[in-house]
Amino acid sequence: MRINRFIAQSGITSRRKAEELVKNGKVVVNGKVLSDLSYIVQEHDKVLVNGKITKLNESFSYLMFHKPKGCVTTVSDDKGRKTIYDYLNLKNKRLFPIGRLDYDTEGLLLLTNDGHLANIIMHPKYQISKRYEITVKGEITDTDIKKLSSDIVLDDGIVNVSNVNKIFVSPEKSKISISIIEGRNRIVRRIFEYLGKEVLFLKRTEVGPIKLGGLPRGKSRYLTPKEIKLLKDIN
Repeated sequence: MRINRFIAQSGITSRRKAEELVKNGKVVVNGKVLSDLSYIVQEHDKVLVNGKITKLNESFSYLMFHKPKGCVTTVSDDKGRKTIYDYLNLKNKRLFPIGRLDYDTEGLLLLTNDGHLANIIMHPKYQISKRYEITVKGEITDTDIKKLSSDIVLDDGIVNVSNVNKIFVSPEKSKISISIIEGRNRIVRRIFEYLGKEVLFLKRTEVGPIKLGGLPRGKSRYLTPKEIKLLKDIN
């Protein structure tokens, strides 16, 4: 098993983040810092990540969390802000978020120790859709809808928006829902900046086949066997 997959399957982080750990010299195999991303872990190898012995995790967990505004999607924060882990009662389980939501964004966040599945959900080649509800200042016009339904060109490339749906429209503020596959930084807010709209509220409601539903803000629950199967059937 390649080193990035080994680290992901140990439940520490995703495969993409595991590669960063190797590149940053945080992985030691048999007493030597590893720099080769193609390294195949052998049964007798002693692997340390960030100074801690790492073993394969044979028991995976999948958690849904309704992230509130005003917390960061990290373990700790150097500015002293709340993190998602302040809301989670994980006991001795080590779960990491699949992707992230901005400090001012709320909604569905999935956490797991299954690095392989996390990689599938985050990797662009699997085309996993995420759905958002956005409240903006002012009126959303038919012209805005047409622009959203066309290719949107941002500084870092083209964004494709699908399933655009008006929820309500008024001169003061409007609410709309969209789906995107992209996971780039602040991508939804930048889409509406492109339209010249100020985002008042942003909430993620779906990740692939998983829906937030009525889970209260700041609360979490483990996925049902049916939901887990839906995720695993993606690839």
